[in-house]
Amino acid sequence: MIGTTGRRLIGISLLAIVAGCNQTEKGADLGVSSGEGQQQAASQQAAVIQGACPQVFLREGTAVHRAYAKGAKDDPQKVLYQATLSATTRQCVQTADSLKVTVMVQGRIVSGPAGAPGAVNLPIRVAATDGENTLYSNLSKFGVTIPPEGTAQYVFTDANVVIPGGAGSYAKIYVGFDEGPYKTN
Repeated sequence: MIGTTGRRLIGISLLAIVAGCNQTEKGADLGVSSGEGQQQAASQQAAVIQGACPQVFLREGTAVHRAYAKGAKDDPQKVLYQATLSATTRQCVQTADSLKVTVMVQGRIVSGPAGAPGAVNLPIRVAATDGENTLYSNLSKFGVTIPPEGTAQYVFTDANVVIPGGAGSYAKIYVGFDEGPYKTN
């Protein structure tokens, strides 16, 4: 039987082994770097915030995008592909005068009856608003490849959403498919 002391010794031994496996040879990796490097690392760590990071919403009616063969509309037999947006997440970094947001959206694309494997461009818009005011808007042509199997998942990222300081807690970020003109604000 192993008593409490024996279990503690085994636990300490395992921690020592794990700590030995994680050692590096660089002093900077151990936190022993120049004062400038430590200040940069501290400012980067302190700048990432989630509490005041605006939520990301899928705009109603824009989470599904269907492309049809030329001249066809609403004919299920002429669907080239259907793309959907589902899960969203974001990360915010506070700067002196703004909030920089990285928005990520998971999606899926499925080939239709008239479709074929190959590359397609999905029109995805990211917009940040504060009530009626548009703070950011960008429409991207996001390239996705439909594999021979006919279905694939993708992750869309917009790392350039910048919201003016003070608007973060009231702002909302919307993501959706948009077939409008490709303009950016």
